[in-house]
Amino acid sequence: MAKKSKLAERAAELEAAVVGLFTGAPAPAAPAKKKKRRKAKKAKVVKAAKKTAKKAAKKVKKAAKKTAKKAKKKAKKR
Repeated sequence: MAKKSKLAERAAELEAAVVGLFTGAPAPAAPAKKKKRRKAKKAKVVKAAKKTAKKAAKKVKKAAKKTAKKAKKKAKKR
């Protein structure tokens, strides 16, 4: 069975409550809601490692650009 969307679930609950008002039947008790799980925070170590890797990649890119520029200049000189 496909999972109902939150909106569809709520609509069904409200419809049942309205029907209960007109028929005099007590509305069925709503099921207990699931607790939302908190997302785990990223460890500082992971963040630091990412930052270091990013810096290193930037350095490599800069060096490659410099080398390409030098080669282009050298080729132009010839």
